Amino acid sequence: MKIVKWILISLAAIALVLFLAFQWMKSNTKKMSPEGNVSFKQEQYDISIFYNRPSVKGRTIFGELVPYGKVWRTGANEATTFTTKTDLEIDGQTLPAGTYSLWTIPGETEWQFIWNSNIPGWGVNWEAEASREAEYDVLTTTVYKETTPNIIETFTISLVQSEGVELQLAWENVLARVPMK
Repeated sequence: MKIVKWILISLAAIALVLFLAFQWMKSNTKKMSPEGNVSFKQEQYDISIFYNRPSVKGRTIFGELVPYGKVWRTGANEATTFTTKTDLEIDGQTLPAGTYSLWTIPGETEWQFIWNSNIPGWGVNWEAEASREAEYDVLTTTVYKETTPNIIETFTISLVQSEGVELQLAWENVLARVPMK
């Protein structure tokens, strides 16, 4: 009976240490890529985005840290979430009101944006690959990438008023824009 007691105490201690280690890792990861929220509420639009904001820190981002032609979680840490309270028109397609994970596939000249109905707890799996599940893709569009004259140190997502509203991603020397109505 004593051995069972010590086994249970040992397992509880291990579980506590693992839980505390996970919380410490999560806290330190968030320091490197803090959370960001952006929202746009005007007329019929009510859009909000939650994401994490990594920084360049002297690295080459697109084509190296974030490879061309591979799905990216569009930020760091958790998958980026995109919420709209009304239907949106994107590239002639309808994105129904709801909450989605937002994924991108960066390219040298074009970027693909993907709204996916599955929202994973983290943006990558154990192999450090994006955890997007393609069967849950709701809408996909491709836009041309623009080059900025200055380096944008911290990854930034913006919602800007245009003829409708424009989703903008900016980081390093890249700007990608998606018009929405």
